[in-house]
Amino acid sequence: MRRGTAVSAALLLAVTTAAACGGRDDGDGGTATGECKGQQTTGITDTSVKLGATYALSGPASAYGAIPKGIKAYFDYVNAEKNGIDGRKVEYLVRDDGYQPPKTVEEVRRLVEQEQVFALFQTLGTPPTMATWDYANQQKVPQIFVATGASAFGADDKHPWTIGWQPNYVSEARVYAQNLKQNKPKAKVAVLFQNDDYGDDLLGGFKKAIEGTEIKIVQEESYEVTDPSVEAQMRDLAGSGADVFLNIATPKFASQALAADAKITDWNPMHIVNNVSASVTVLKPVGFDNVQGVVSATYYKDPNDPQWADDAEMKLYKEKMKQYAPGNDPNVPYHAFGWAVATAFHKTLEAAECKTREGLRDAMRNLKGVEVPMLLPGITMNTGPDDGFPLESMQMMEFKGERWELTGEVIDTRKEFGPVGH
Repeated sequence: MRRGTAVSAALLLAVTTAAACGGRDDGDGGTATGECKGQQTTGITDTSVKLGATYALSGPASAYGAIPKGIKAYFDYVNAEKNGIDGRKVEYLVRDDGYQPPKTVEEVRRLVEQEQVFALFQTLGTPPTMATWDYANQQKVPQIFVATGASAFGADDKHPWTIGWQPNYVSEARVYAQNLKQNKPKAKVAVLFQNDDYGDDLLGGFKKAIEGTEIKIVQEESYEVTDPSVEAQMRDLAGSGADVFLNIATPKFASQALAADAKITDWNPMHIVNNVSASVTVLKPVGFDNVQGVVSATYYKDPNDPQWADDAEMKLYKEKMKQYAPGNDPNVPYHAFGWAVATAFHKTLEAAECKTREGLRDAMRNLKGVEVPMLLPGITMNTGPDDGFPLESMQMMEFKGERWELTGEVIDTRKEFGPVGH
């Protein structure tokens, strides 16, 4: 899959579609008046806003299909009980791309050209998003809060219409490095990583963060998303002599690596699983007895953690998930993630001075201390002209019993390491 997005990029160069729509006088149901007139109001009216997303609802990354269920539950709740966002009911369209960039290109084009969505919200995955961000920016369609931590989606000033949301992979890697500096300053690290931009980004960030320390990477093994398993890579890593294992894998392969680690009796490293695979839905099939002591990092509240039992937002989330997404377990963290990022979109659109595509673009690039109640205390959204990363703080956690327990304090990587990309 490495560098496999070149074909998709070529497909996009051939695409030509709609220019910006006008204001209220165009009969578009638009909301652009005064200084907003002439800006794009496709997909938004005084009473509605249409969003489109691509997710891996099938294929090797299908575990992420839980995220849009949490998003939809939030929007259904807001539509039914809050009269939408500023009086606009949200229509949320999700398309399955199977985590295949060429398929993502097709689905994104359909959403923009046929469905005429106002914005692309939460397109999933690094390679799929890489395959579509040129197109989104050419068409001047906001591609907001993409579901990937790739540092490109915040550090690239040539794509102002695209922005991430979760802490980027470089920031996440910095958190793991900081934890090792404090607790295992002479760590020998073995790494499993996905062979694409996502894996490169997190691994590259980790290497940069341990420069000048006595922490050493002693072996690296990669895998492709088309591989049936990572058992062979795990056997090789087990012979490395490493006392830390950094698991940079998406859910299917992270779960396989966790299971393999449990079976290798003569290797007992500190196991770090990256955040995108830290959900209990990934750990549970391995058996909770086999994942005790595994560590990761997070930035939003875990619905399984009893410390949030009386938290107002958690109580609201669980109540509304049962009401608007019956049959879906509110304790699945991916559902809580979806709820959190939908809340973030709500607040960003509300903050837009112009309820236009341009207004949303400007709002997502000018977030100042915006609170999202599902985030951990002390973590807020912040962006600026030279900082396209809404979240760059995380807190370490360790798996104990049947859930994660937070450890230490929130680590603000902006403060500890400086802005990513600068």
